[in-house]
Amino acid sequence: MEIKNLEILYVSKEGNDEFSGRFPKNKRNDGPFLTLQRAIDEILNIKRINNGILKKQILIMIKGGTYFIEKPIEIKCEHSGTDEFPVVIMPYKNEKVIISGGKKLENWKEKEINGKNFMLIETKGKIFRNLWLNGKRLYRARYPKNNYLKVADICKEDEKKQWSEGIYKFKFNEGDIKNWIDYKNGEIILMSKWVESRLPIISIDREKRIIEFSKRTVFKPQKDDLYYIENIFELVDKNQWYLDFENGILYFLPEKYLKKYEFIIPMHENIIRIIGKPEEDKYVENIHFYNITFSHTEWYFLEKSLRGNDIGGFAQAAVEVPGAVYCEGMKNCKFENCEVSHTGNYGFEFSKGCQNNKIINCKIYDLGGGGIKIGERIIREEKNLQTFGNEIKGCIIKDGGKIFHSSVGIWIGQSYGNIIERNEIYDFYYTGISIGWTWGYGKSLARRNIVKFNHVHHIGKKSNGDGPILSDMGGIYTLGIQEGTLISNNIFHDIYGYWYGGWGIYFDEGTTNVIAEKNLVYNTSHGGFHQHYGKENIVINNIFAFGREQQIQITRPENHKRFIFERNIIIGNTEKWIYGGIDFNFIFDKNLYFRIDGGEIKIFDYNGKVYSFEEWQEKGMDRNSIVEDPKFYNIKNFDFRLKKLSPAFKIGFEKFELPKKNS
Repeated sequence: MEIKNLEILYVSKEGNDEFSGRFPKNKRNDGPFLTLQRAIDEILNIKRINNGILKKQILIMIKGGTYFIEKPIEIKCEHSGTDEFPVVIMPYKNEKVIISGGKKLENWKEKEINGKNFMLIETKGKIFRNLWLNGKRLYRARYPKNNYLKVADICKEDEKKQWSEGIYKFKFNEGDIKNWIDYKNGEIILMSKWVESRLPIISIDREKRIIEFSKRTVFKPQKDDLYYIENIFELVDKNQWYLDFENGILYFLPEKYLKKYEFIIPMHENIIRIIGKPEEDKYVENIHFYNITFSHTEWYFLEKSLRGNDIGGFAQAAVEVPGAVYCEGMKNCKFENCEVSHTGNYGFEFSKGCQNNKIINCKIYDLGGGGIKIGERIIREEKNLQTFGNEIKGCIIKDGGKIFHSSVGIWIGQSYGNIIERNEIYDFYYTGISIGWTWGYGKSLARRNIVKFNHVHHIGKKSNGDGPILSDMGGIYTLGIQEGTLISNNIFHDIYGYWYGGWGIYFDEGTTNVIAEKNLVYNTSHGGFHQHYGKENIVINNIFAFGREQQIQITRPENHKRFIFERNIIIGNTEKWIYGGIDFNFIFDKNLYFRIDGGEIKIFDYNGKVYSFEEWQEKGMDRNSIVEDPKFYNIKNFDFRLKKLSPAFKIGFEKFELPKKNS
């Protein structure tokens, strides 16, 4: 069908930004644009003809290839489409289009050093921590190569500091730190509680076994916290690299020689910046991206050679790391079947004033940070500045936290009315989905967020067996008052914390008015469900299976109704079944419990009190609950479908169709 009022602009690697961007009548003097930025700016010329009004559909078609940008592409209010005539940006004839924030490194030479044949490339002073060869990530020299070291202790002068205070040194175990010559190019990556700290080394005292760094840790580490060391020349192994900061030389040790070497380093932290003016009620509107790949970005802390008061990390979720695709003041825009990959930071970021936008069927992977950020950390009073009503649907978000290990798959801050539906999120060291940014019962904008039919797995411990390295995480994690937030029909599994806190559904500080229903949670290190503290939450009609330490955890006692826990199926083999601050300011009833080995169901209070199931019932809990085999089809293979004669239906358990697992 012919589309009327259509104007097509073309972009090609053989184009010229002095051309018209149309099919040329004279091929020698006209043709496609060279850059996407020039094509986007042509929208202004088209509008100018009609007094700034868009009266036709604009389609920007990009020929296949990798387009290396000189600076981030900027899309402003004046580039907007309309509801009737959105601006569409897509490849020409489904060709592969990559918009790259990096550049190629060329002119390498070979040099034998200590019997090893290195490739050397001059970087002209550029410092970076991400590198790709022929489309695959290369890793810096790392010690130990496939494992972690453990902190021996902290120094005496730091012992009286609070857990939340950072320090500038710690003690290492005998033999862990070698006699490296160039250690001052090295960095320690230290895991402590739920965050990592990235710490440039400034000195090593091997006699006292103390290693010192120029940045402060986020939290005070403790004995046996994990760490590793990067970017020391003596540690370079096959297929790894080392960067000499001072001389600007990259050393790469190839595993085998290839026919082609295409090294790409990141040059920018954003590929696209979509920036409206929400303060003036002016937005970037109706821009649609289809089938475009955005790659090769990096964000990092400001470099400092001397000790300052700067910290080598973030308090939670690496939330200050920006997105490769950064948006603010954006409304009714869409990214569909796009890809964000090979980044050193987050993938997408919908910041201030982003409303009613969509990310549909996108692939987001190989991430230095996390997948998607929605909203801000601060509360905006004016509605035009608030972020709300966005939709993330059908996406695969995986393989994140490569640089900033505490990054999450999807982060929603002070933002409301968003829909997270039918996504697969996996292989992150920290949380899968995080919602809210208010600790306690203060004001919060995180309300009416809907999380349904998602598959979240291998969180904390990745599917390749790496981890856990951090603690205090969830398949889904919530904070603060969240009236109307619904967590429904999701699968959460294989979630493991290091010291503690590998939970499936985790209601953290102040979580209030959240409903978790019809979810399947299994294979967790510390329980299927945990509420730290909060009130008036509802946990109903879920399956919680195979917590390693306990099945359910509830922490801080409070003088109000904490939650309702009804019509759930809980199965496992632990001695601790319910564990925590037992104050009976909650409701447990109409649940089915089944301990596979036939042992007792017991409830453990933090104060040492242990309740038998009968004593628990005498306290008014689970009086209408049962202890029976729920009769799943094949529990050994994690087939949690219920047979028609399951006793679960005696407690009113609603049979539901589990969300299908994405491939």
